[in-house]
Amino acid sequence: MTRLIAALMAATFATAASAQDAVVGTWQTEVDDGAFAYVTMLSCGAAVCGTIINTYKADGAPYQSENIGRQIVIDMAPKGDGTYVGRVYRPSNGKTYVGKMQVNGNALRLQGCVAGGLLCASQNWARIQ
Repeated sequence: MTRLIAALMAATFATAASAQDAVVGTWQTEVDDGAFAYVTMLSCGAAVCGTIINTYKADGAPYQSENIGRQIVIDMAPKGDGTYVGRVYRPSNGKTYVGKMQVNGNALRLQGCVAGGLLCASQNWARIQ
């Protein structure tokens, strides 16, 4: 019985870890308010968090934004089917929203929602690493 419980626990943790692996890496955001960023997604406990590592003007010219180093994807917990729930910070307005993510290969759809998820804005990110 102890082996069965250990095996079930290992399978559960392996599923969560493989779900996180799908999103771990560096992603390019869409242009928002004239700029875009590279965001590195890493495990943060049982969830995934994303931090801005580089910023660029819409034309691709790098610039030193005050948001470099800021965590904008916060505690996204995997649901086991390529989707995540957590919070999203939008640097252009300084607000944090209820967040949702869907990963499909090298594409990531990120949503920030208000009003219990009735009103959402989204971005499509592309994996760069």
